[in-house]
Amino acid sequence: MEQKALIDLAASLAHPFRPSAECTSGTVAAAIVTAESHLFTGVCVDAECSLGFCAEHAAIAEMLKARESAVRMIVAVNEEGAVLAPCGRCRELLWQVDTRNRSAWVVLGPEDGVRLEDLLPRR
Repeated sequence: MEQKALIDLAASLAHPFRPSAECTSGTVAAAIVTAESHLFTGVCVDAECSLGFCAEHAAIAEMLKARESAVRMIVAVNEEGAVLAPCGRCRELLWQVDTRNRSAWVVLGPEDGVRLEDLLPRR
């Protein structure tokens, strides 16, 4: 899958939804292509109690549920269509889920990106 198609997939899911007065979901969506070429997606959950999680975490959970852990490419897109770099917590989770993910391609735009290892501090 090309970067633009992965961005479009994530963007198609980034639509805010308010399931309750204390919770918002879908302001950011993520899409993952695994080493096995499978697609997994997720949306963020923002709760007033601060126990929410990022869209990347949701997509990673879906991937793990399918017993896969190696990421080939990942992207996150907000409700306005802007591509976002993963936060530090998401970067660390990707790394810890499978150390092979250090070479995962993090999409930063239709023709821009970087390897996960280049977003993390030296180890």
